[in-house]
Amino acid sequence: MPIRLLLAEDHTLMRAGIRALLAGLPDVQVVGEASTGPEALTLAESLKPDLVLLDISMPELNGLEVASRLIKSEPTRRIIFLSMHTDAVYVRRALQAGASGYLVKGADVPELSLAIRAVMRGESYLSPAVSKDLIGEIRRSDTREVTPLEMLTPRQREILQLVTEGHGTKDIARRLDLSVKTVEAHRSELMERLDIHDLPGLVRFAIRHGLTSSDV
Repeated sequence: MPIRLLLAEDHTLMRAGIRALLAGLPDVQVVGEASTGPEALTLAESLKPDLVLLDISMPELNGLEVASRLIKSEPTRRIIFLSMHTDAVYVRRALQAGASGYLVKGADVPELSLAIRAVMRGESYLSPAVSKDLIGEIRRSDTREVTPLEMLTPRQREILQLVTEGHGTKDIARRLDLSVKTVEAHRSELMERLDIHDLPGLVRFAIRHGLTSSDV
């Protein structure tokens, strides 16, 4: 039986390139493609893939939040992040979200195949480009302070991402099935917690922490 894989990547050309690479793996079948975070959640629920190959910088709901929700709904779900971010902070957050693997974009086909097979065996896989830095990050973790992003609730992080992507309050309320007042309250509280009180500041914060990309 082939490995049924869901591919979640927002850039069309990048997604096509990854799918072409996956097509060269005889025991992998791409059963669905998602271009946004919410779409990835919906397809994962309906298609029940064996593996989700997920980008971190996804529109509307970033990959880290997507992974966390997927694992919460099905703890044994297998997820590999494929990301341009090599900073150990991103890798640590990906593993905390429940991912089994982390590949850096630009990895060749043999490494992609190796990662998929390792994860499907129940093992973990990290690109060599990030594993060394992660070891240092883990060694420092005992004294690590809580980051500003970790001070926010999942709902506040979701609203922060949508705000910095240019969605208005009414649109956010509609997307999340919340009242306008609730969205405004979340936005006010997250700005207080971050001590950031203008949209450009929120955008810079979101880009720095991987909630959104620099091309929003």
